[in-house]
Amino acid sequence: MSFIAMNRFKVRLDLQDEFVAIWQNRESKLRELKGFREFRMLKGPEGDGYRLYSSHVVWDSREDFEAWTTSEQFRASHSSEGKRKSSGESPIMGHPQFEGFEVILHES
Repeated sequence: MSFIAMNRFKVRLDLQDEFVAIWQNRESKLRELKGFREFRMLKGPEGDGYRLYSSHVVWDSREDFEAWTTSEQFRASHSSEGKRKSSGESPIMGHPQFEGFEVILHES
């Protein structure tokens, strides 16, 4: 079965547009990697001064995901992660929260 890697981001309400633009304008290298299946950025509920976003990446296996985390493509894509262009302030409150899941059942 496959593996799903998710990162949850608490994004400052006033910097949501900038956060989304960073993701929309990024140069993704995921398709270059063995085992990559799909990527989604999810917009969630509003909290106390933030909105929750989550990246959702489907891999063929945990091993394929782990290979991504040690790849040159990973280092390149995370070199300026979350930085605000104008002031240097990050749209993200704190650090992203990683969650990894092994798929045990899938219906489509």
